[in-house]
Amino acid sequence: MTARHPARQRGATGELQAASDCRWMDAIMGSGTDTETTDEATHRSAAGANVAAAGPIQWYPISLIRGSRPPTPEGDDGSDDVRKPGFALIVLNQPITHHLGIIRRVWKNAFTRIAADGGANCLYDAAGVRGDGSFDNLDAIIGDLDSLRDESRVYFESSAEVIHDPDQYSTDFGKAVNYVRAQHGAPVDIVAVGGIGGRVDQGLSQLHHLYLFQTHPRYDEGRMYLFSGESLTFLLKTGHHQIQVREDEYEDVFDKYVGILPMKEPSRITTKGLEWDVTDWHTEFGGMVSTSNHVLPETKLVEVYTTKDVLFTIAMRQV
Repeated sequence: MTARHPARQRGATGELQAASDCRWMDAIMGSGTDTETTDEATHRSAAGANVAAAGPIQWYPISLIRGSRPPTPEGDDGSDDVRKPGFALIVLNQPITHHLGIIRRVWKNAFTRIAADGGANCLYDAAGVRGDGSFDNLDAIIGDLDSLRDESRVYFESSAEVIHDPDQYSTDFGKAVNYVRAQHGAPVDIVAVGGIGGRVDQGLSQLHHLYLFQTHPRYDEGRMYLFSGESLTFLLKTGHHQIQVREDEYEDVFDKYVGILPMKEPSRITTKGLEWDVTDWHTEFGGMVSTSNHVLPETKLVEVYTTKDVLFTIAMRQV
C-alpha cells in the first residue's frame, strides 16, 4: 500500500511528538525486545550509539548538477570524505537520448568518465553518431564487452582505454565500480547515469548495487548515486540524514516529488520538510511505503531518520 498522506494514519500530532522521539531513540539505540537475547540487544545498542554519536550525515546532491563544492559547516576541518568535490561518472547500458541537457552538466562536472560495456553505445547514439563531441572525452570502457558495438568501439578507442573483464560473477556495473576504486582509491563518490530504466531485472540490479558497494555506516567507501535523467536515487544508511535540496541564490535543481523506499527490510522513519511528514512510521514492502511525497516550497533541508537502510529518490527539474 502506498502512502501519500501517512501522517493522518499515524496521528503525528504535537502531543505525540515527545513519545515518538523516545521510540525513535529506542530504535536507533537498540533498546531490545522481549524476544531478543541480551547479547543481541547489547550489540544493537552499541551500534546505534556509534551512529547517533557521529551526528547527522550531510548530503549536498545539488553539487552533482552545479559542480559547486559542498559548503563546509562551521568547525569542520574538511577531513570528512563527503566534503571533497568531484565524483566519478559511470554510464550504464540504458538509452540517454532524453534529458541530454542535464546529463551534459553531470558529465562536465565529473573528474573521470567510464562506460560500462554497452554504455559506450548509448553515448555514441546520443551524440557521437551525429558529430556531437559532448561525450568524446570518455576515459575507459570496461566489461565483458559482449554488448559493445564495433562502431562505438572504433569511435572511442582513440581516447578511451578499452578493458576486457570476462568475469561472469560480476556485472558490468560492478566491474566499473571496482575499476574506479582501484584507479582512484576510496573514498570516491560515484554517479551512475542510466539507472532505473529498461528491463525490471536490470533496474533492480542497479538498486542492489547501492547496497552491495556501500557497506560502511558512514560511507567510508564513498557515496553512490543513480541518475536516470528524471530522478536521483541514493541509499540512506541507518541513522539521521540531512539532505540539501534548495539554495536561495540559485534556480532549483530538484522537483518536488520524493520517495523513501525500504527495499531491503522494514524500517521506521521520521521525516521533516515534506508535505506529508511522518513520525516513527513503520514502512515495508507489502505494507505501507511513502511515494509521491512533496518537498514543501519553503524547504531547503529535508531530514530523514531511519532505523534501517532505505532508498531516497527525488525528481529532477529539466534544463
